[in-house]
Amino acid sequence: MQLFYYRRRDRQPNFGDELNPWLWPQLLPDTFNNDNENDDETYFVGIGTLLNQQLIARTADAKRVIVFSSGVGYEQPLTAIPEHWQILCVRGPHSARQLGLPSTRAITDGGVLIRQCFHPPSGQDAVPAKRAFMPHIHHANSAQAAWESLCRQANLRYIDPRWPVEKVLTAIHQTQVLYAEAMHGAIAADALRVPWIPIVTSPRILRFKWQDWCGSIEVPYRPQVLPPLADYPRYGRGVRSGQRAFSHWLQSRQLPTHQRQDIILKRLQQLTEQTPVLSRIEILEQRTEALLQVLDHIKQENDRVSQIS
Repeated sequence: MQLFYYRRRDRQPNFGDELNPWLWPQLLPDTFNNDNENDDETYFVGIGTLLNQQLIARTADAKRVIVFSSGVGYEQPLTAIPEHWQILCVRGPHSARQLGLPSTRAITDGGVLIRQCFHPPSGQDAVPAKRAFMPHIHHANSAQAAWESLCRQANLRYIDPRWPVEKVLTAIHQTQVLYAEAMHGAIAADALRVPWIPIVTSPRILRFKWQDWCGSIEVPYRPQVLPPLADYPRYGRGVRSGQRAFSHWLQSRQLPTHQRQDIILKRLQQLTEQTPVLSRIEILEQRTEALLQVLDHIKQENDRVSQIS
């Protein structure tokens, strides 16, 4: 079976995508054979906003596609589900409705299963952070230095989504509250029982996928909206978070750079007054168990096919 996940054109690692090669071989050992280019009959599509028309082309050489906990969102939506696709579960209720699937297929994002595999390192002298900020990959790429400076001034730990998976998970685990613009940062925080606050600093943030995941764990999506940094590229394309938010960012871009920085710093400091989000433990455990049951089905089916062949 081939493990399929999104890889950026610039080859920058992105935490949410990199969870795939870190997580699935641990939960489905002896299942994946990505080193064998001829083993292309079955693709496993896991974590990511991948269910769109592009996925048909990207998996064109597969005879069978297994979809586990992926989400709808980017690119052109699917007009029909190919016959050789087996969608076992999706990220949340929005994805299920858009694909015409029964509500029982909407479990949650597979990233929650890090709680089955991540073991915090022991014997380290790391100082826990009261609060930390994890930007979206786009904004880490374009404004890393600016965000690191703002985090220092606001007494926040900066967590880069391009770091190795274990480093990101350790930093989140050592945080008391995470300000998350990267959705899989929030998913990891929730799984590790770290309260989180959703942040939006750009109209490129896809509201739909956040609402999809939040719906799956029965919490509201109420992001804190901040102005964009001057280092961000202009928004010619990819406006994904609504016209009202887009108007906010257009107005913000008219402000001088130093004024914008001051506003962002003040807003970050004010976030200590906001109540962070954390799903109910019974909901998290229920969703985790449901995902594990589906994984067990995949294991049994894979074993059966292996015995036949």
